[in-house]
Amino acid sequence: MATTNTWKIANLDRETADGYVFAAHYTVNATDETYSAGAYGSIGFEKPDTLVAFADLTEEIVIGWVKDQLTAEKVAEVEAALQAQLDEQKTPTKASGTPWS
Repeated sequence: MATTNTWKIANLDRETADGYVFAAHYTVNATDETYSAGAYGSIGFEKPDTLVAFADLTEEIVIGWVKDQLTAEKVAEVEAALQAQLDEQKTPTKASGTPWS
């Protein structure tokens, strides 16, 4: 099964005076329909020359900002780490317990 990575914005931090979003809190969930794994992160933004009105922001816009700020390399690392967690769930390499239970 193919893995689906879903990026979501959990919350935004902004200045109330002008709506400048200075931080985004995001989640990434990976699933292959049987197993799932997730990650949470926060990232800050420098104030741009031109602001998008807070009311005009969409989740897609902010996810774009997050991915741009992280860089394509880091986005790939996050998604690869989640894939590794899914792979470990599918075929565990470690276990715990006793042989007499």
